[in-house]
Amino acid sequence: MDIIIAGAGKVGYNLARTLSPVHNVTVIDRNAEALARLQESLDILPVNGDIEDPRTYRKLIDKEADLFIAVTDMDEANLISTLIAGDTIEVKRKFIRLRNEFFAKSSIREKLGIDEAVFPLELTSNTVEQLFAYPRANNVKSFAYTPLKLISLRVSVEAELLTLEPEGFAVVGVEREKEFFIPEGGSAEVKTGDLVYLFGDEERIKALCPRLEVEAPESIERCVVFGGGDLGISIARKLIEHGKEVKLVEEDLKQCHIADEALEGEVMTLSCKYGTAELFEEEGLAHADMLIAATGNDEYNIIKCLEAKEHGIQKVVAVNNEMEYYNLMHSLGLVVVRGPKMSAYHTIVERIHSSHVVTERKYCGGRGVILLRKVFPGSVLEGKKIKPYRSTGEALLYLIREKEMIRFTEAMKLMAEDVLIAFAHEEETEKLEQWFHGL
Repeated sequence: MDIIIAGAGKVGYNLARTLSPVHNVTVIDRNAEALARLQESLDILPVNGDIEDPRTYRKLIDKEADLFIAVTDMDEANLISTLIAGDTIEVKRKFIRLRNEFFAKSSIREKLGIDEAVFPLELTSNTVEQLFAYPRANNVKSFAYTPLKLISLRVSVEAELLTLEPEGFAVVGVEREKEFFIPEGGSAEVKTGDLVYLFGDEERIKALCPRLEVEAPESIERCVVFGGGDLGISIARKLIEHGKEVKLVEEDLKQCHIADEALEGEVMTLSCKYGTAELFEEEGLAHADMLIAATGNDEYNIIKCLEAKEHGIQKVVAVNNEMEYYNLMHSLGLVVVRGPKMSAYHTIVERIHSSHVVTERKYCGGRGVILLRKVFPGSVLEGKKIKPYRSTGEALLYLIREKEMIRFTEAMKLMAEDVLIAFAHEEETEKLEQWFHGL
C-alpha cells in the first residue's frame, strides 16, 4: 500500500518503522531533524512542511494514497490535514488520532470522510476500567462476534509447576522471564512469576484467578492516581463513575487546580511538589486497593509503583508510554497498561491489518497476534468444509460455536454464526493471514 503519515513524533515514527518494510511510506512533518532521523533508519519518503498548509501537499499532487494517517498531538492539526489531504490528493482511506472525546460523539468524522478515528485517552482509560471487574487480572480484552474474553494474570502462588488444562478456556500464551511462547494444545505448566494469557468463558477464568493470583485484592474500592494531566483526569473520571474513592496526586500545583476543576471537586487532589514518601502515610495512600501511575514519564511511573508496593498496596498499575520500558515493567511484576501513544500505535496497526473480513488484534506487547473471522449467514464459508491451518511455528486455532470452543485440528464444515479465532506468535502472522484471507 501507499501510506502517508502526518506527524513524525513517537506514534508516527513507530507506525513508519512497522509499516515501511512492506509498504511505501511517506512521512510529513515540519521538523526537519525528526524527518532526518527517520530517513537514517527507515526506507521512507520524507516531506518537510506544515501539515496544515495546503502548499505542503503540492509535492504529492500526483500521488495516490491507499491510506492517510494523521497522528500529531494536536486535534486541530490532524483534522485540518485530513481535510486538506482529501481535497488535494486521491486518498482511499483516512485514519485520525484525536484527544478530545467530543469528536467521538459529533458528526465531524462523517463530514470529513474519516474511516477510523482513534481516541487514545479513552482506550487507556477503558483498559484501566476493565480491571475494576477483574481485580486479579493484568489485562482484559473483549472481541467482536463472541462473548469470550482474553484475560491475562500474573502467577503469584508459590508453586514449582502448576498444570493448567483446558476447561472452558485455553492457555493461549505465557510470558516467562521476558520470553513469550504459545503452548501446544491450549494447556500449559506454569510457575510463579509467569504472566499467563487465558482465553474463554470469563466465569471459568474468574474462578481460576484466585488459584493463580493470591496477592491482588479481591475487590477495588480505594484508588490513587499519580498524574493530573489529561490521562490522569480521564482515569479518575472513570473511577468516580464506578463509585470508587479516588485521590489524585500531581507534582505541578497549577495542574492540580486544573484537575480539581475538571473533576468538579469529586476527588481529593494532592500536590507532591516536595516529595511523595510522606504522602503514603500522612494522606493514607498506603490504604489504597490500587495505584495507577499515569504520567507520561515511564521511569517516574515505575518508581511510584515500586514505592506503592513497598507501602503494601497490593495492585499497582504502570502506564507504558515507551516500548523499551515494556519488558522492564513486566519483569518488576507491575500491571502494564498501554499509554495513549502506545494505544494509538497498536490500535492503528491492528485496524490497518484488519479488513471487513478478518479482524486482527495484538497482545503481549505485540509479540502475539490474534486473527478472527466470522461466518455470516449467506457467506461463501457457510456449509463449506475446510482443512485446518498447518502451523510451522507457534499457533492455536479454535472454532467458536454457540460459546463452545472447539480445537480446530481436523477438517470441519462451517455453519452460520461460527467464529474462527487464532492465537499465534508474531513470526507466524504473515502465513496465518494468508490462510484466513484465502478461506
